[in-house]
Amino acid sequence: MSGSGDGFDLDLDLQTAEGELDDLDDAGRVELGVLDGSDPPEEWVEAVSGGSVLVLAVEGDLNELAAGFARDVKEMGGDLMHFRGFLVVSPPGVEIGTDRL
Repeated sequence: MSGSGDGFDLDLDLQTAEGELDDLDDAGRVELGVLDGSDPPEEWVEAVSGGSVLVLAVEGDLNELAAGFARDVKEMGGDLMHFRGFLVVSPPGVEIGTDRL
């Protein structure tokens, strides 16, 4: 232990910590969009894996439009719910509450 008086010897790597915080810039963000097939499914997966919640207005057949990313979101632990013309997609650890429905 160091002689700091608190009994702890902390080895902080501030550059690494700062880099990790930069990666979390979009975490906790709610993204509004339109699910119409014009955006690549990978972009939706990337947004959700980065911690964003998606609220997408569905314009077309939901099953067809979400087929390219729904399985990936589910496999990473995320959740999807269709509600009143919107698809709500949440990242792992963010539950979509339905108690008030």
